[in-house]
Amino acid sequence: GYSSAASDVYKRQICMFKKIFLSIMFCCVALSASAVELDSLGRDPNYVKSILKRSEKIVDNLGITDPAVKQNVLYILANRYFKLNDIYEVRDQKVKYAKAVLTGASKQAAIEAAELEKDATLYRCHFEFPASLSLYINDKQIDAIKDGMTYNSLQVQYESLVDMVPSLTEEEKKQIYAWYKEAREFSMDAENSDKKHAAFNKYKGRINNYLTKRGYDLVKERNEWYKRLKAAGKKI
Repeated sequence: GYSSAASDVYKRQICMFKKIFLSIMFCCVALSASAVELDSLGRDPNYVKSILKRSEKIVDNLGITDPAVKQNVLYILANRYFKLNDIYEVRDQKVKYAKAVLTGASKQAAIEAAELEKDATLYRCHFEFPASLSLYINDKQIDAIKDGMTYNSLQVQYESLVDMVPSLTEEEKKQIYAWYKEAREFSMDAENSDKKHAAFNKYKGRINNYLTKRGYDLVKERNEWYKRLKAAGKKI
């Protein structure tokens, strides 16, 4: 009788664990299948349309075959553009108020505070973007989105520099590429094309200083590179 009762308890426990496991699995599937909503409520329809068009140009190059996954990735990217725009609009409103109402040191302090708050907000939400994308696409595709958001500047500038200075060591190439990847992270969050390019130019200066300290004559390297391009009939 005792062994039979114990067996019944064991069976009930197994049944309970199975139900809990199935419930967890169901929740996981439901979450993974949930659609990403486009954050378009209250926004200018023409602005939403332009952002979707910009995002589509990037997402179309990822090779995503599943329509649902493609739409989710598209909406995540578009929502990122919306969020960046919102952050900069808040900064602009605070700066506008400071310039219109405040004077002297108070005005300057308010403007600086608005910039610092903008930077802090950008930092807090920076990593949620690739994290959201990682639910649907791989690291290579996420990099492709980052490149699309930054005019492919990482690849263009890195490949140009490697072509200009063919004697770079593998160690130097890795360091340069790492800096350009870092520049891309800042460029992604920049408010316009000029600021996006400025992020890369800042790191370009760091790279030039790095190579100069290592004995490279970049003026000479550049002039020789121009000669090679001209001889090959390529544009400078």
